[in-house]
Amino acid sequence: MSKTRRNFIKSAGAAGAVAALGGLGVARASASKRGSAAPCAVPQLHCIETGKNKAGKSVIVSKDAVHAVRAALAPGYEFYRLWGSDSAPALPSDGTPPAQPRYFPPKNGFRFGMFTLPPATTAAPAPASTPANIAEFDRLLPGMGGVLEPDHPGMHTTDAVDFDVVVFGEVVMELDDGAEVLLKAGDCVIQNGTRHAWHNRSSQVAMIAFSLLGAERKV
Repeated sequence: MSKTRRNFIKSAGAAGAVAALGGLGVARASASKRGSAAPCAVPQLHCIETGKNKAGKSVIVSKDAVHAVRAALAPGYEFYRLWGSDSAPALPSDGTPPAQPRYFPPKNGFRFGMFTLPPATTAAPAPASTPANIAEFDRLLPGMGGVLEPDHPGMHTTDAVDFDVVVFGEVVMELDDGAEVLLKAGDCVIQNGTRHAWHNRSSQVAMIAFSLLGAERKV
């Protein structure tokens, strides 16, 4: 790990060092300004996977519950890495999950998943950026830390076109020069490889679902 990256994680702490699919941001509002509403709980999620059997029939391959990835350096955030591949898919498929070694896709790869942002009213103290915590972050969310900007926590840029949908809650998307837009449940974003960050300034947890399509950046 580079010295710059290690120093960033140490100085920004967990609240400033979260990103996702497509990206993460910092909850900056205080509890006193946001009221005392209890954050809503995230329901148990399930992912249904289909495929073709040897007889050529479409079948349900899996309908298991999916479990969130949680890292000590990102308290309150939950990441669901549901599906992805580093190359274009081929059909027919028996439903075997492709490999997706890194959080963001390479050129011609794709990712599908979800992540939650904790409410501003439940901001936790920044955990210790120990070597063990840093190693855990890199193991659970490989490649995420490398795209986060040291001087602007939460801001990141990836070589991908992102299709983002707010599942529930409210999310603020920040772009260059402080430009922001408030997104509510059902709102979507087409992120064309642009620099951005996500913020949850409400008193309720928020969730974003995303599909990322790896692209080639010419400039």
